[in-house]
Amino acid sequence: MAVRRHRPVDAVTIGVGWTGGILAAELTKAGMTVLGLERGHQRGTEDFSDDHDELRYAIRSELFQNTAEETWTLRHRQGERALPIRRLGSFLPGIGLGGAGVHWNGQTWRFHPRDFTYRTTAEEVYGDRIPSDMTIRDWGITYDELEPYFDRFEYMAGIAGKAGNLSGRRVEGGNVFEGPRRRDYPVRPMDRSLAGHLFEQAAREHGYHPFPLPSANLPEVYTNPAGITRHHCTYCGYCERFGCEVGAKADPTVTVIPEAQRTGRYEIRYGANVTRILHDGRRATGVRYVDAAGREHEQPAEMVLLTAFTFNNVRLLLLSEMGEVYDPATGRGAVGRNYTYQNNGASAVGFWRDEDFRPYMGSGANGVSIDDLDAENFDHDGLDFLGGGLVTVASLGVRPILGLTVPEGTPGWGARWKRAIRQYYRGTVTMAMQAESPAYRQHHLDLDPTYRDRNGDPLLRITFDWQPNERKLAEYVGRKMKPLMESMGADEVVGGPGSLPPHYDVQPYQSTHNNGGAIMGAEPGESVVNRWLQMWDYDNVFVVGASAFPQNASFNPTGTVGALAYRAADGIVNRYRHRPGPLA
Repeated sequence: MAVRRHRPVDAVTIGVGWTGGILAAELTKAGMTVLGLERGHQRGTEDFSDDHDELRYAIRSELFQNTAEETWTLRHRQGERALPIRRLGSFLPGIGLGGAGVHWNGQTWRFHPRDFTYRTTAEEVYGDRIPSDMTIRDWGITYDELEPYFDRFEYMAGIAGKAGNLSGRRVEGGNVFEGPRRRDYPVRPMDRSLAGHLFEQAAREHGYHPFPLPSANLPEVYTNPAGITRHHCTYCGYCERFGCEVGAKADPTVTVIPEAQRTGRYEIRYGANVTRILHDGRRATGVRYVDAAGREHEQPAEMVLLTAFTFNNVRLLLLSEMGEVYDPATGRGAVGRNYTYQNNGASAVGFWRDEDFRPYMGSGANGVSIDDLDAENFDHDGLDFLGGGLVTVASLGVRPILGLTVPEGTPGWGARWKRAIRQYYRGTVTMAMQAESPAYRQHHLDLDPTYRDRNGDPLLRITFDWQPNERKLAEYVGRKMKPLMESMGADEVVGGPGSLPPHYDVQPYQSTHNNGGAIMGAEPGESVVNRWLQMWDYDNVFVVGASAFPQNASFNPTGTVGALAYRAADGIVNRYRHRPGPLA
């Protein structure tokens, strides 16, 4: 079958989610022609109208990548044979217009200033206590350099919250541990729930600094700087794993994609699965993709922008033989290096017999958090681990299939289980930890030598397992959480030292915060992209997304991903476009 060749464009994005949408908006406004290749289908707010179908979306995974067509393999260590992940569980990559930005929960953070200089900070604070196999790195940029782009993302998306650090001035009621911001959030915080109120009181009693969780779900009507107006949240509780039927949750389909489309210089092709980046060894010339009917296409482009999920960005570089593949045995190479995840190994659950928390109401980012046990915000003297974790009580909306929690010892079915549901459904609160995931020499991504997808290409292989540092961290933070829940007034509390399973288990959902594999840095050799997310080896290729993170912080990645995307767009529009070549 003949390969169809298309007319060249200035830039092609591989994936149309947050990063693809941001780059498309910025480049087309600057006069460039951009083509977005999306292997999923078109969709928008109207597709989710009054459709709170938990079975369809949360259980049958309609908005997620189909593992029957393409999946990943997992092993815990070198020398072990990896096996395919047959069913989604631990993480939920999206597919379709907007990507995972459609089904996310809306929690939108800025990473700490020290997160961007993690290796330097860790050497100063911990010295020789850093594990020998831990490969944490500085990012090559600082928080101060990224701050204007954080601000831009937050005002575009309409993030609701309260500043805790305005130009170096600590503000009570916000996160006093955050880096300095130039101005407050564009929107007031979400309405406080009863659970959040009790957690705030308990946290203050323990000497902590509670603050409202920063949210991409609007508590009021908001018009962003591009003139796009979105409606307010109805607190229906159907955020994570669902699209928002009123557009209150910021996602690419109601923000940056319309901004790009109204320029008239943006095209999206659906059912376009990119299989290779075409290049001559020095520069990319375009991409090859397969359409929904199995026909091959070649799309020439002056620039190729990888804007897919972490796994897909890295796999496409490996399949296209771009950059030196990372070898954990020698430490050489960069593509696949420093894969990291998220540590959620501690929690506490409180049960009230006579309290009604209205659990059916909420949003994906309605809650109260403390940052006191995170990073170096607490004294690590006498502790044998690095870093820390964020602790949150969130009113997400308890849905009838996935959200039911009962006390320990309750049977999993039958009359006693039903009685426990009736008694505790309205009176249950969960406190959760989300902690850092440092990079290790042995954790990486590469191509599986055995298993292939339906096109005959190797699957991506994940090598990852929990390490002692993360186990000790979870245990320590978990010990602090049970007393907090008891201070909230629960009749019964389940909690204690946090713990991670003997090995990383891909079956239960944990987080879709998969990072690394195409990391950024100030020097080539051990990084794939530079400070502008431009490939060292191919100056007309930019790899944008959480694949650039050298390690993961305790926060959700979307805010930092958005900031990096705006910075990459700035580099392309205001520097690369006028003088192509490596950006300093």
